[in-house]
Amino acid sequence: MPARTRREDLVALLQDYAGESELLGQEFAGRHGLHPTDLHALLAVMRADSAGEPLTPGVLGARLGLSTGATTALVDRLERAGHVRRSRESADRRRVTLRQAENAAEVGGAFFGPLGARMDALLAGFDDDELDAAARFLSAMNALVADYRADLAASPEPRSAPA
Repeated sequence: MPARTRREDLVALLQDYAGESELLGQEFAGRHGLHPTDLHALLAVMRADSAGEPLTPGVLGARLGLSTGATTALVDRLERAGHVRRSRESADRRRVTLRQAENAAEVGGAFFGPLGARMDALLAGFDDDELDAAARFLSAMNALVADYRADLAASPEPRSAPA
């Protein structure tokens, strides 16, 4: 069997990272009584909130590929757990946006804070050029995967049941 190329090695490393990240997310979710999808939703709400562009439940559901009913159930769970709150802050009081609750930052910080410290220590070992290259690569990969997922959503094929 021929040796893997550098690109194949990189793809394998990305797959390993994605798998480890997913397992870490499942660990967090399990420790806090959440479904893994709840964690993805919570992260989306937190990112949008910190960017000053809060999500509506409809936008959140579309991002996660959920039906309206499933999105409502998810937001209800997150709200009951004290991780998000519904807000009506626009002139149109019918428009609901989602905000992270203080509890979410506290719980997330307690769990992910030590990982953040380890990441900071790891990143300190790279110079600015290396960090710039890594940022360009990861940004391009995120866009590529998001575009591919959008393409799949635009032309869905029938799903088959697992054998």
